[in-house]
Amino acid sequence: MEFKDNEAIYLQIAGYLGEHILVGKWAEEQKIPSVRELAVTLEVNPNTVMRAYEFMQNQEVIYNKRGLGFFVSPYGANKVRAFRKARFMEEELPVLFRNMTLVGIGLEEVRAEFEKYIAKINS
Repeated sequence: MEFKDNEAIYLQIAGYLGEHILVGKWAEEQKIPSVRELAVTLEVNPNTVMRAYEFMQNQEVIYNKRGLGFFVSPYGANKVRAFRKARFMEEELPVLFRNMTLVGIGLEEVRAEFEKYIAKINS
C-alpha cells in the first residue's frame, strides 16, 4: 500500500479496510485479519493498525470478539458508505465544483463521462 503524506496513516488504513468491506472481500460478521497480520501485510507498526481498528470500531464498522479478533459489524458496509459519502460531499465535491467552474465543465459533460464510466465497469 502506498501511503500519502497529506493524511494520517491510520486513516488511510481505515480507508483500506472500508474499501475491502465495500467490495465484498470481507462480508458482515466475517473475521478480518488480526492487527499483527495486517501490520505485516501493510508493513506498518501494529500500533498504527490498532489505531485504525479502534477508529473503525468507533464508527461501528467492526467489532471485537474478545479472544477471537475483529469482525465486520452488521450493516458495516452501510456505515462505511455513509461515512465516505458525507466526507465526499463535505470535502471533495466542493473542490471538484471549483475545478469544474475554473475550466468550464458543465454538469451535462460530467453526466456523459459518468455514464461512460458506469458502462465500462458494468461490461
